[in-house]
Amino acid sequence: MTEFVIALGWLGIFAPMALGAVASSIGCSIAGQASIGAMLETEGGYGRFVGISAFPSTFVIYGIVIMFTLNREVTATNAGGLFGIGLLAGIALLYCGIWQGRACAAAINASKEKPEIFGLALAPAAIIEGFGVFAFVFALVVSAGIPA
Repeated sequence: MTEFVIALGWLGIFAPMALGAVASSIGCSIAGQASIGAMLETEGGYGRFVGISAFPSTFVIYGIVIMFTLNREVTATNAGGLFGIGLLAGIALLYCGIWQGRACAAAINASKEKPEIFGLALAPAAIIEGFGVFAFVFALVVSAGIPA
């Protein structure tokens, strides 16, 4: 039983990085597909579309930092905390990445029709980034209380 608990602790350490990578991949893919479609329908401004499609890439960075923060010797005492923080932070990053990709795709689609709303159309994506930052900071703060 102790081996299973320790395995969960290790899973918690690496979950934020893995789920953050999945989040960034899916989010960038969703926004990137919209970007490619917009390039076919417009005569210029391609750089801004490509730039927006990279917005969700931050979630893998947050996951890597959380992983390094949680990385320590796993014991039966700290495994539950590592598992809980790592997995839940990873799930939060996963959802933020996917939904930010969708928000970026919507911004790209709207701004190809009406370029003057480009900056304002990014507000929903920025708000979703804020939720990812909240999960990131929460994981860092709470992880300080887990025994080494």
